[in-house]
Amino acid sequence: MTVSTALTRLHGRTAPGVPRWAVRAAYAATLTVLPSCVWRIAAFTFDAPLVERLDAPPPGHGPVLIGDATWYVIVLSVVSEALAFLAVGLVADWGETWPRWIPRLGGRPVPTLAAVIPAGLGAAVLMVFPYSLLMAACGRMLNGHPATELTHGWQTPVFWLAYLPLAAWGPLLATLTVHYHRRRTRQ
Repeated sequence: MTVSTALTRLHGRTAPGVPRWAVRAAYAATLTVLPSCVWRIAAFTFDAPLVERLDAPPPGHGPVLIGDATWYVIVLSVVSEALAFLAVGLVADWGETWPRWIPRLGGRPVPTLAAVIPAGLGAAVLMVFPYSLLMAACGRMLNGHPATELTHGWQTPVFWLAYLPLAAWGPLLATLTVHYHRRRTRQ
């Protein structure tokens, strides 16, 4: 099985007229979220030493977050990745035609604005990530108040490696949304 065949099985066929750069941008948008999800789950669910914990239990005494908070981190990560995956719909055939398994809609064309409006709003909201990362680099919270340091030493570059790709999610989604709209309204 080739990579192309595997991707087609997992993500659906690429829609007609979609250039290769758009397909790559859609997969990149999906992957921008993955490092932060892995970092968050490792740090807060599996108690990996990725953050500074002043009130943490001794090592080996379980995760710092218990009960619902652990599930929150897992659900946040899964939902983030699922939302990022929707970028593939802007280049795949399932983003232009409702899948057959959806009652009443299956096989019908997806209205262009039904994809463009949520994707455009999502891209606008995601533009907060570059700003928030800039504020974090300056030691500030979003409101400008001084932030407490979450990481120290080797933890800091690991944090940045995990969260810096999020800055590309919004611009990638915005680019894909504009391309989707132009391609669908041109037909």
